[in-house]
Amino acid sequence: MQFPRLPDWAIYAAVVGVLLSVSVARRENADAPPAPPPPDALEGALLGPITPFDAAVTVNAPETPFQPTSGTAFSIAGEGRWVTARHVVEGCRKPALVIGGGRAIAADVRLAARADVALLITDGGPPALPVAVDAPLHKNQRAFHPGFPQGSAGEVTSRLLGRETLQISGRGARSEPVLAWAEVGRTRGLTGTLSGLSGAPALDRHGRVIGVTLAESPRRGRIYTTAPESFGPAIRGEQRADEGALGEPVTIDNYGRVSDTLRRDLRVAQVVCLSV
Repeated sequence: MQFPRLPDWAIYAAVVGVLLSVSVARRENADAPPAPPPPDALEGALLGPITPFDAAVTVNAPETPFQPTSGTAFSIAGEGRWVTARHVVEGCRKPALVIGGGRAIAADVRLAARADVALLITDGGPPALPVAVDAPLHKNQRAFHPGFPQGSAGEVTSRLLGRETLQISGRGARSEPVLAWAEVGRTRGLTGTLSGLSGAPALDRHGRVIGVTLAESPRRGRIYTTAPESFGPAIRGEQRADEGALGEPVTIDNYGRVSDTLRRDLRVAQVVCLSV
């Protein structure tokens, strides 16, 4: 039996097809990973650097002896390194972190020299929150502040307005660059002052710490946090590259739940000053 002879064009087409298949199979695949989620539609231009023309806000610190207060702290290293606002523990002889059940653990304190930041040191601690002091900041980007306003569990969300200079007069007089945020939401039922939220982390939408909550201006509806230029040097070297800190994405729909989880896991804890 004799098979019909294929036309030359069919043979050439088959050879070209085989060569093309081999070439495609051996081609290097260097595709980039999927792009990150698009930024919030309200986010604006990148925040510029510190300038001498940044607006200033003044906070008066009375020249009175230290009065016991409470604030918020968060873990940045599982070996027992926590960050809070300096004014929460400055002058306190026995600061402690509340761990629940009416119990608290004492902490040693290391005050930052040029920022309203303090490092609390304990023997071990919970998993750390990731810190992203070098993350680019955009005007109108959102931040989330989980902590203990008025001494109870609560949280706030805000929008970045820009840079200001915080000028503290009276006890511990100094000035430092800060970020100003407009408060746009808080725990339902929480009214009045946010006292006690000082020291809370300011989280971006990836759950990374981009600053420390320092103060509020209730009449202006503003919250102030550390600027990267002061926060970064204050904690340099405290969170190792292999820390393994993981943040959970945060949105306006889940920030209450995420905050509750952080407090329950003691990654965000209440700071108190114990009587000696």
